[in-house]
Amino acid sequence: MAAVSRARRFEQDGFLPVEGVLRPSEIEEYRAVYDRVLSGAIDVGRRRSDLGAGAPSQRPGVENITQVVWPSDSLPELLTSPAYARALAVAREILGDDLAFDFDMLIDKAPGTATPTPWHQDIAYWIDLPDRRAASCWIALDDATVESGCMWFVPGSHRLPMRPHRPAGTGGGALECDGSEAEAVPVPLAAGSCTFHHGGTMHYSRGNSTAGHRRALIVNFRPQAMVELERARGFDHGKDAPGRENRNPLTRS
Repeated sequence: MAAVSRARRFEQDGFLPVEGVLRPSEIEEYRAVYDRVLSGAIDVGRRRSDLGAGAPSQRPGVENITQVVWPSDSLPELLTSPAYARALAVAREILGDDLAFDFDMLIDKAPGTATPTPWHQDIAYWIDLPDRRAASCWIALDDATVESGCMWFVPGSHRLPMRPHRPAGTGGGALECDGSEAEAVPVPLAAGSCTFHHGGTMHYSRGNSTAGHRRALIVNFRPQAMVELERARGFDHGKDAPGRENRNPLTRS
């Protein structure tokens, strides 16, 4: 796909699939790091939480939707690794050369947990900024299927006003808005492929009903000037205040 068509498609749809950003050997390396985090061999402290806590499908001792914010704070070598470098190159291709790293996450759906990630727009978690360009790169470390919890996107939703959000009923700190699969498209991915989506693009994923993990690495980018403005306003996506609300006050209820 030519660079200009990638940017045009992202502008039109609010999301963009990109195949094969990681080689098979690189996928295995990221999986190994991921599993060390999940097992507790790498201590991430309070930056680990269960976004699906309290869901009806919860099994004792099993996190439904494990989220680790800022894994690069415990593993700084991630910042110069292939996934981050290649994701930044595509982000700059579709939104401009001033894009820079903002923050990262790991999100895992354990086998058979069947807990969906609710419909939401990422901007509901963020403070308002004068430049709203933002791209989130969601890299599949396992094959992401409809059954395991691939991403669903509502095309063009980033060009409409943000929908009202409220706390999700699971009690895990997630937000949700009204949405449905009828207005969205699923984007299954082979391991090593990714999607980019705009901060205003509505998305969700079904719960994982398969026997395998659905591990994803998420790297977020926005203009360098906006990263600096966020930090000046005390907003760092939970890096310095894990466990606290660190989101756009307009979305609180």
